[in-house]
Amino acid sequence: METLQMSQLERRRLVVMSQVKSGKLRLGSASELLGVSYRQAKRIWSRYQWEGDGGVVHGLRGQPSNHRGSAEHRERVLARYRESYHDYGPTLAVECLAEEGLPVSVETLRQWLKGAGLWSGQRERKAHRRRRTRRAQWGELLQMDGSHHDWFEGRRAWAVLMVMIDDATGRVVARFFEAETLTAAFTMFGDYAGKYGFPQAIYVDRAGIYRSDREPTEAEILAETEPQTEFGRAMEELGVRLILANSPQAKGRVERMNRTLQDRLVKALRRRGISDLETANRFLEEEFLGPFNARFGVAPAVAEDLHRAVPAGLDLARVLSVQEERVVQNDWTVRWSNAFLQLPRSCSLQPGARVQVCAQLDGQVRLFVGDRELSWSATRSEPSRPRQPSPRRTGPTKSNQGQKPAATHPWRGLKRAAESSPPPAVAANGVGVVCSASVAALPALRKPPPHR
Repeated sequence: METLQMSQLERRRLVVMSQVKSGKLRLGSASELLGVSYRQAKRIWSRYQWEGDGGVVHGLRGQPSNHRGSAEHRERVLARYRESYHDYGPTLAVECLAEEGLPVSVETLRQWLKGAGLWSGQRERKAHRRRRTRRAQWGELLQMDGSHHDWFEGRRAWAVLMVMIDDATGRVVARFFEAETLTAAFTMFGDYAGKYGFPQAIYVDRAGIYRSDREPTEAEILAETEPQTEFGRAMEELGVRLILANSPQAKGRVERMNRTLQDRLVKALRRRGISDLETANRFLEEEFLGPFNARFGVAPAVAEDLHRAVPAGLDLARVLSVQEERVVQNDWTVRWSNAFLQLPRSCSLQPGARVQVCAQLDGQVRLFVGDRELSWSATRSEPSRPRQPSPRRTGPTKSNQGQKPAATHPWRGLKRAAESSPPPAVAANGVGVVCSASVAALPALRKPPPHR
């Protein structure tokens, strides 16, 4: 059974039982991890040994309920519904069917009708949304979004304006990028933290740079944690709460600000004749955002600033980087981006040790073991092997697709002959004697055709 079809509890049991099988855990420790008694852990372990991965799945999975109505009763109810109550709702139809001696519950009839295509249900009303009040203090919540738009009205390609807006004050920080990428998000957050400090929380959408779609690892399943993206990992290290919006309306303040900027900023860029990102970012920082925030910003309900100052000893460039683990090879090199990073003899690491590779926004690559940074020297990239040209065919080629080997083909005949032939005779000295009959029973080996 595939792991994806299991519940979270069953997946956790599968991971623990696999560690018991490999000898990493004892059954007593497994029972404590699973929160079951030792006796129940023995039952789970027995089923896992006998049935494999499917042994951790509940035995009633996929079985029909004991309270399910009979198929004959279901067909009688549906036939009567088609005949007299085809335009009735399930609730009214149940009342009428009960008067005729065909009792059935409302929900059961609704499911039967949906399964037979006789009822589609009423359209649900749109969820009532209520405008959320602003947060009380500056730095309490920061919303961030990327607006992909024709900001330069055809004077250059489309670009993305990364917008950050404080929920309490409406103060805007913005910058142009080619695309909404992890580098753009890290750059925006790093610039904001350098000016104002760390906010308490940041509100973003469910784009791939903020939300991970990968399957959890064994360690994450045991720790009952969700997979994280690099951005989520950085926010956790910095103590900033990451909030993922379930809809665009949830972060409506930054969405409405995007529409405002798509009107006012586009016209401002047109008046200045700006058509490149560098000039546009300089215009935003020096001329546009100051008067814009003065006009549209509001005073917070509470004057206290909730931004946290960046600690003096914090390596912010390392936190806002792409971090991956790599294994030290036998020649004391670390593979990264099709290159080999050579570690010195004084690094005191053995082959097989794991190091953390940090690719920073400025392009610098750093190696760490815990908090200790390692020095390294660049080596040559792995050369790509030139592709050998295949010899040209001079004659026509024939395809053997669709051809079925004959019954007398050697590959078929050898096994059949071995099964049907008598066992070889044994001489007095114990050496097998090949009979002439068994040799004759073998099919004649045909000479393979010459290679073309």
